[in-house]
Amino acid sequence: MSSIVADPLLLQLSSHRWLIPLLADLAARRGARFVELIHRLGISRDSLTRTLAAAANLGWVTRNPGHGHPLRPEYLLTAAGQAAALRAARIAHAQGNIGLSLGTGTRWGLPIVAGIESGADRFNALSRLLVPATPRALSQGLVALDRQGLVTRAILDHRPPVSRYALTDSGHALAAACTL
Repeated sequence: MSSIVADPLLLQLSSHRWLIPLLADLAARRGARFVELIHRLGISRDSLTRTLAAAANLGWVTRNPGHGHPLRPEYLLTAAGQAAALRAARIAHAQGNIGLSLGTGTRWGLPIVAGIESGADRFNALSRLLVPATPRALSQGLVALDRQGLVTRAILDHRPPVSRYALTDSGHALAAACTL
């Protein structure tokens, strides 16, 4: 198998549950107010605060320096956040087409889907590709993706038995949105 490397932008996008919907919303509306984001995304204040802080730490979101007018957005995408927001919008659109709700999935769900698409179809290959992920996190991510109908698991009759993972049609659609 050729050398496969995990996509750093995808790892950053999937680091927080609400980061992809947040960036997609900010890109679609060219910024937003805090309360509007709570209502549109359907998340708690604490979750939104943590997600905005994570996006700001990544350099993708900033507070509007001219904030004060009721119609002026509080949060804007930075220049670096524009590229991440385009990818997030593609992923959010694909998730909507597949029927996944906002914020669905595990931390490693999208990187696992992209890894299987790139050829890492066995557990150890995924483990080597997604180095910081623990075996438990990968296992939970694979089970969650199987429940969502994005991944299938085939057990091959070998000694010892071998598991291979493959993407369903919905999984391929999501993987296409995750790739560059």
